[in-house]
Amino acid sequence: MTVLILSLLTGCDFIKNAFTYKDKTKGFIESVLKKDYNNAIGYFAMEHEIAKDSNSEEMKASFARFREIIVKDFGTDLDFTFMNAEKKFSTKEEENTAPNTTVALIEFSNGKEFGIFKVVFDDKSGKILNINTLDVKKPVPSMIYFWLFGLVALCVPIFNIYVIRQIKKSDLRKKKLKYIAVFVFNVPALTYAAVSGFSFNILSFQILLGLSFSYMGYLGSVWTFGIPLGGLYWFWKIRQRKIEVAETEVAAY
Repeated sequence: MTVLILSLLTGCDFIKNAFTYKDKTKGFIESVLKKDYNNAIGYFAMEHEIAKDSNSEEMKASFARFREIIVKDFGTDLDFTFMNAEKKFSTKEEENTAPNTTVALIEFSNGKEFGIFKVVFDDKSGKILNINTLDVKKPVPSMIYFWLFGLVALCVPIFNIYVIRQIKKSDLRKKKLKYIAVFVFNVPALTYAAVSGFSFNILSFQILLGLSFSYMGYLGSVWTFGIPLGGLYWFWKIRQRKIEVAETEVAAY
């Protein structure tokens, strides 16, 4: 099976639209919570083929039921965070994103718990075609440990940059291969996710100086760093070389 996911970097228009997905979702949900269902309908792509035959009264009734679910589980005072938006193309037709649509995930929180809206947007009008809540209701995690772990994780690229500078200053040959080793051999990897905590992956290579970072709502907040084996090896080799040179110079006297 082949799956291709186009992320926010697919194109300028896609990026521009992505920044509006949260605001439109927030506007719709706030209208629903206020029982302003006429305004809520305005956020929907009523001119789209999927929705053009929709009955406004039936839509209002569905909004009322949707409101009951949200209020029961999360209350009416919500904050919203954009997580991601994507188009998915797969050899399995049922997994494809519908043509000319984009699926966005919007996280919402009442300060104690959070959930996720899955929202389908019409690319032409930029309005909503469908919205539902995913089966997610989790306590809002403390972000203190997340950011503390981040401080530790940042030490890895700093160390690797230091080693690269030492390689550049040294008289070692084939320096490009050594740079590649520092970039690539950051393995195994240690991950800290704000929601699920620590995990360890023995075969995960963290290229680009050994660090990856994601900050897309609570569920998408993740630090990962690889043990800098390449950097540690060449740090040791350069130190050994300096010691040998120093001993040779002392012996010469």
